[in-house]
Amino acid sequence: MTLWAISDLHLGHPRNRDALDVFVDQADGRFVDDGLILAGDIAESPGRLGDALDRLGACFRTLLWTPGNHDLWIQAGQPDAPRGVAKYQQMVEVCRARGVRTPEDPWLRWPRSGRADDPVGDDDPVIALLFLLYDYSFRPAHVTRDGVVAWSLEEGILCTDEHLLKPDPYPTRDAWCHARCDDAERRLAALDGAPTVLVNHWPLREDVLKLRRVPRFSPWCGTVRTIDWHRRFRAEVAVYGHQHVRGVDRRDTTRFEEVSFGYPRDWDPARGLIGYLRPILPSPRR
Repeated sequence: MTLWAISDLHLGHPRNRDALDVFVDQADGRFVDDGLILAGDIAESPGRLGDALDRLGACFRTLLWTPGNHDLWIQAGQPDAPRGVAKYQQMVEVCRARGVRTPEDPWLRWPRSGRADDPVGDDDPVIALLFLLYDYSFRPAHVTRDGVVAWSLEEGILCTDEHLLKPDPYPTRDAWCHARCDDAERRLAALDGAPTVLVNHWPLREDVLKLRRVPRFSPWCGTVRTIDWHRRFRAEVAVYGHQHVRGVDRRDTTRFEEVSFGYPRDWDPARGLIGYLRPILPSPRR
């Protein structure tokens, strides 16, 4: 009974959809007792998300989803489609209709033993699904909030979120981020000492970013509010994606797992999607 994770399937790309087809064929009962964390950027449209969940739900016992920025984008050519919080709620309902856990649902505990017949106890970690967004605070000290987009544009970098990720009814993405952080802090504090696995599409700390090709993309990558959450909320693992640079880092006693699949240029067809699943629990030996 393994808990796996992957993010950034980006199923808008035909090659990525082909990779999902191959994965479903390869799975062939291998993961029927396992769980899979989908850490955001799965699909922009509700229909495509639902199709992916149907197919993956046939492979895994448990699916857990949290959104990325692409999952929240408005749909081209659909001016009346949901946006902002309404788009997020639409995607949540797609998940709930299939029994997939979301950040809006009660968090579950995962038996660290990896045995499905073991009852969960106080020492088993809570899988905390978070949706925190970003507030442009991953930036150099000399760059102001008002000047941060212009600073990124000096290097020709502008996140598509500026056009397609709307914060309605919040006035800004910053405000939506802070509201989400406030709610998550309350829920995490109420766990009263339980160990956790923190799952968020965006990294919790700026110092785990590896944006070698696009260093000025950092403003769209998280918030400094979460820099110590791995310590405050007893995280054994922090799972995230977004940057399409896979890797493992350690901060204090916490394992930081970047679990992106990515655009077609980011993954090796010889490995396929199955080669990019990351085991989260039980903790792998490395």
